Amino acid sequence: MAQASPQIAIIGAGIFVKSQYLPRLAEISEIVVLKAIWSRSEKSSREAADIARKVFPNVECKWGDDGLDEIIGDSNIVGVIVALAGQIQVDMSLKLLKEGKHVLQAISEVETALSCHTSLYNNPSAQSIWAVAENYRFEPAFVESRKLMPEIGDMMSVQVIVEGSMNSSNPYFSSSWRRNFTGGFILDMGVHFIAGLRMLVGCEVASVSAMTSHVDMTLPPPDTISSLFQLENGCSGVFVMLVSSKSPKIVWRVVGLSGTVQVERGNKDGRHGYVATLFTANGETKSTFYPFSGVTEELKAFLSDISRASLQKGSKIEAEPRSSFVEGARDVAVLDAMLESGMKQGAFVKVKKV
Repeated sequence: MAQASPQIAIIGAGIFVKSQYLPRLAEISEIVVLKAIWSRSEKSSREAADIARKVFPNVECKWGDDGLDEIIGDSNIVGVIVALAGQIQVDMSLKLLKEGKHVLQAISEVETALSCHTSLYNNPSAQSIWAVAENYRFEPAFVESRKLMPEIGDMMSVQVIVEGSMNSSNPYFSSSWRRNFTGGFILDMGVHFIAGLRMLVGCEVASVSAMTSHVDMTLPPPDTISSLFQLENGCSGVFVMLVSSKSPKIVWRVVGLSGTVQVERGNKDGRHGYVATLFTANGETKSTFYPFSGVTEELKAFLSDISRASLQKGSKIEAEPRSSFVEGARDVAVLDAMLESGMKQGAFVKVKKV
């Protein structure tokens, strides 16, 4: 007998939910049931639910404390996507995990969160799955580019250049929580580019030295960061990020003794994604375009993990390693070290081990 599709809820009804989660869940509606959408306000919840009903006709809208309690008390809802402001999402996730729900959320404050998560369970096998969302480790471009790394030999240099496009035409520009968030857009956006870096090189960042500045007064500080970093394998690199540029460009480039691997954001035939390129020692160039599909892939992985957890209750489930909250915490630790160094005028800072 086929297993029923897992039932999930979404906590939050903002821009990312409407523009990404609902369309991506619609693409995989054959393997998931969206049971409820919650927001603090009835209006936001109803707006998001109206969109979702095009594919999930029975989705319920929930709001306020009573609505949240109903989701928590619904034993049919096994997984929850948390898409809230960074300042409150960890507390919400921990609350849901304590109630036995599996959680997929974006990454923010991590050290206290990990400690609290561990303390929730006397029996490690009873732990609910806590996964990281909006995760570049699931983008096919990085998955496939990582496989190319052995072909370039020993790494000599790594470059990550991010010239973002966060301006008044961007729907996230006026997001109040990002403006009141320590690290601002540098942390909110930058953590994804660090995830791409760590995925590509397959090695941890050991130490950093960075300078930060605040140039565009329409953005919260800092809005630029230039950092040197050293990997644990001894290779050094640079990470340069501008929150807003008139000529956006995003590229990761790893130069080795026998070639170079490069991943650059771009578009082809109207589709946005990444161009992954291998430059070989004999002068050949091999490029492949990979459309964005990381959100869909991470959702599939999360749903697969919670389905297995439902089938194997009482057993410790090894969730997809790329979605591990610890991996997300390591991304944040690198950026935290860079921001700390920036406040110390470029002093070398060791990246905290997670």
